[in-house]
This record gives sequence, C-alpha cells and structure tokens, in this order.
Amino acid sequence: MTESGKATGAIEAVAEAAAASGRWQRAGIVGAAIGVVAAGAAAGVALERATVGRGMRKRARLALDLAGPYGSLRGMPGRAVAEDGTELYYEVEEAEPAVADAAAPPRRWQFFRRGGQAPPLTVVFCHGYCLNQDSWHFQRAALRGAIRAVYWDQRSHGRSGRGKDQEDGGPATIDQLGRDLKAVLDAAAPEGPLVLVGHSMGGMTVMAFADQFPEVVAERVAGFAFVGTSSGKLASVTLGLPAAGARALRALAPGVLRILGTQVDLVERGRRATADLFAGIIKRYSFGSDVDPGVARFAERMIESTPIDVVAEFYPAFTEHEKSEALDVLDGLPGLVLAGDKDLLTPSEHSRSIAERLPDTELVVVPGAGHLVMLEHPELVSTHLAALLAEAADASRAPVPQALRELAVPPQAGPGRADRVASGGA
Repeated sequence: MTESGKATGAIEAVAEAAAASGRWQRAGIVGAAIGVVAAGAAAGVALERATVGRGMRKRARLALDLAGPYGSLRGMPGRAVAEDGTELYYEVEEAEPAVADAAAPPRRWQFFRRGGQAPPLTVVFCHGYCLNQDSWHFQRAALRGAIRAVYWDQRSHGRSGRGKDQEDGGPATIDQLGRDLKAVLDAAAPEGPLVLVGHSMGGMTVMAFADQFPEVVAERVAGFAFVGTSSGKLASVTLGLPAAGARALRALAPGVLRILGTQVDLVERGRRATADLFAGIIKRYSFGSDVDPGVARFAERMIESTPIDVVAEFYPAFTEHEKSEALDVLDGLPGLVLAGDKDLLTPSEHSRSIAERLPDTELVVVPGAGHLVMLEHPELVSTHLAALLAEAADASRAPVPQALRELAVPPQAGPGRADRVASGGA
C-alpha cells in the first residue's frame, strides 16, 4: 500500500473508532493524533532520520537554537488592552528623520498635516496562526530605521496574554482579531497614515478590521499588503492530501484538536517525544524549497511554542472566515498581494482571487515558495514591501528616509498592476 493509502486509511479508521465509542478515551486521543500525523505523511513528509541518531539530532536542534540570531530583534515594548481585557503585546521601532517630498501630489490623506508637519507613516505587521511577531524577522532587519513600524502578537500568541474570552469558553474569531488590531492601533499608532501588513491569519485580521472599521480605513489607511493569506473558502483547501484524505481530515480535525486541547500536558509530552516527526511536517507545510537549517528550526520553534489548546481554539475560525466583500473597503489603495506557488495552507489561487477583487494591487507569486515565504525568500518580500511603503508614503505625503527608497524595487511596466505577476527567487 502507498504512503497516501496508509495515511488515508489511518484517518478513516480513527474516525470510525471515534464514532463507535461515542467518547474519547486516552487511547482514542493518541489514535486521533496518529491519524493527523499520518495525513502529514500522505503529503510526502521526508524525515532525515536514517543516518542520523536521535541524540545527534537533538544536539543539532540545541546548537541551532543557541547560534541562530532569528527572532532576536526587539523594539520599544507596549501593551494594548482588547475589549475583553486581553493584554496585547506590541513593539514599536521609530524611523530615522526624513524629509517629505514636497513635489508629491496631495491626495486624500493631506488632512493629516498638523502645523505644517506631516506625521510619519506607520506600518503595522500582523503575524499568522501559531506564529508571533518574530516571524517578520528579516523584514524587520531590512526596514529598521527606514520606517516607523509596529509589530504585535495576536491574542494567545507570543508575548500577548491568553485570550480572556477563550479562557471563559468563548470561541476565537477572526472578527475579534480585527477588533484587537484596532486596540493596537489606538495604543501604538493613534495618528498618521497607516500601512497594514498581514501574513496568513494576520491578513485575515486586516480584512476583519477593514470590514468593521471602514471609516478608519477611509481616514487613515494609505496601503496594505497580504502575504500568503485568503479571503475565504478555506474549507475546500486539500492541504496537499489525496481527496479522500482531505475530506476525512476536515471532518476529523476540529474534534481531534478540541479533545487534544483538553489534554495539554499529554500532548506537549507527545510533541517532545516525536520532535523529529513534527519537524518534518512543519517543514513540509512551511517551505516549498530547502532553507537554511537555522531558519527551518526558527519556524519550528515558533510553532512549537503555541500551546495545543490555542491551536484548537483558533482552528474552527478559518473555515468560517469569509471576507471577500470586505476587500472592497480597500479598493483604490496601494496594495501588495504576495504568495508562494507551493503554499499548501493558503494556496496562491486564493491570493490571485484577492488581486482580482483589488485591481490596483501588485500581485507577486514566488515560484517554489511555501507558506512562510517571508522567511524563505526574505529579500524579495522586503523589497516589494519597501516599494509599497514608498508609494504609500508619497500618496499620503509622509516623510520617509532615503534608505527606504533604496531598498524598494523599481515599479514594473505594464497596463495594470493586477496584470503584473512578478516571479523571482530570493
């Protein structure tokens, strides 16, 4: 039997056993977890374990953790308070002094000027599911000093507090994340033009914010960037599995994760015991090509740090996420939509759909890149972001240092931005 067949069979067997028993015992939990892991195997996960001993692999992970600089950049810390009392952690990095381009044509944002001085442009980075603000490490390094930037951790992720509503048994929703973003903006960037950048769940957060606060978008948002995200229809994503396996996983995963979320200690011990296996799965679903081992370990460490109960709480929100109409609020603004063509979690077709809805956007599809494209091809992502920020700064007449313009890629020729699909490597 093929690996795909074994995996699909394992998933279906777990589902049948669960239905027959009517309840989840500890053995059932373990079996469900095996089924989910088997789904990863069906996607072609390759584990380099034949020639390297477990002890050596563990020592290698520790060495990468100690040596890697990734995630070490820090800014001025602050905390915003969400509507339910959850503390949201953010960091601010200021730009070097800059002079605005007096020749830039005034646009809709000219009323931001106070006493003849234009407030700086602020870019706000929203990270994805099971990650934290450090996932923007390379972009943060590239943009330091060139733009005022806010990096924040979504509720229950990174240094932010555990969601109060979720502690009380409430669901995690994308709309709630949009309101969290509003709280962060009120605290960290209460005035001046904004560029909102979101990866995966972070992009959905930006869409939810636009849907709920269209007046803020009209008054303050000067641009946006969506990286590896989706405006909806995520229930149909196959995750690279055979059709039968994908259907079984979609049916099984919410219940499995919900039960695993009640057995945190057991699951965390299982994670540690199967670190090599999960490292392979994480790599498969994060990257489309070989990356530096330190970068792969960095991504693995961020995902590992997300407690299983948080993973379980957020998972159902994605199948309910539908924000295509909310994109209309952003229509006409400078925008960037960027994705890897090997992304198994939010396939590039979803980015193409966003770009079709927003014809003024720049669509960039990166060959061979996976879901964490900003870590896999950092220079390409950073330069396209810099170009967007420079355009948004000019549109809002906000001052930016020359360093930002030097980092930006030159505009591409063509009849319409959405018609220009830029392809490239790192």
